[in-house]
Amino acid sequence: MFEILKKEIMGDGSMAMNEISSPLIAKKAKPGQFVILRANEKGERIPLTLAATNPERGTITVIYQVVGKSTALFMDMEVGEAFQDITGPLGKPTDIQKVGNVVCVGGGTGIAVMYPLVKAMKEAGNYVVTIIGARTKDLLILEDWLKEYSDEFHICTDDGTCGHHGFVTDVLKQQLESKEIAETIAVGPVPMMKFVSKMTAYYDVKTLVSLNAIMVDGTGMCGCCRVTVGNETRFACVDGPEFDAKLVDFQELSSRLQAYTDMEKQAYEKYKCECGS
Repeated sequence: MFEILKKEIMGDGSMAMNEISSPLIAKKAKPGQFVILRANEKGERIPLTLAATNPERGTITVIYQVVGKSTALFMDMEVGEAFQDITGPLGKPTDIQKVGNVVCVGGGTGIAVMYPLVKAMKEAGNYVVTIIGARTKDLLILEDWLKEYSDEFHICTDDGTCGHHGFVTDVLKQQLESKEIAETIAVGPVPMMKFVSKMTAYYDVKTLVSLNAIMVDGTGMCGCCRVTVGNETRFACVDGPEFDAKLVDFQELSSRLQAYTDMEKQAYEKYKCECGS
């Protein structure tokens, strides 16, 4: 069993960080990879990119936001309880190289994914510019973690409650025009990744995006996580989750992610009623 050793409520209270006992995964996982968690025997399999690993402690750290019944189940679990199972590490790790100036852009819960990438890029000898964004200050996470490994650190909020009043692309444009950027990595909501990729394509900068496609088995068998990249069908679980941004069909990805929105909402509302919350 995968015991929760630490739990921290984050942001506006809709997000949580769990440090979980998983020695084998902690030992093998690399930046960019993910795991699939299941709360109980009848639970849904939820893919989450690893926010951190600690091989010495034998732990992995994941961050999630409550958006449906399954993540609500996760939120209700306390320290000392355990996930039924965790599968991983899955997906291809990020290709970390010393390339020069690197910009890492994170939005929403995608900010959690940026930490291991920022850390690895800095340790590889790169000059790392980190840009994170959220709708409002209360949704920002991991600022101190990211600052530690960033040469430059920028915060953006849609409502101006913290940092730059505007979008991450505003600050990204300033970076692209002020220095030679070798590579950009973006993780977050699909619209954010889409507009980041459009901007970096204009400046001809290599850009990777981590795709949060709907996923079931995580081994390439079910085909649920299929995405179109360069006019070819790829599977986010085994071919990704990172892909060349300029080749991704973001419109198709967005449409597929919305396929089960109504059912997800209904299941969540039913769960809240059953729990009396």
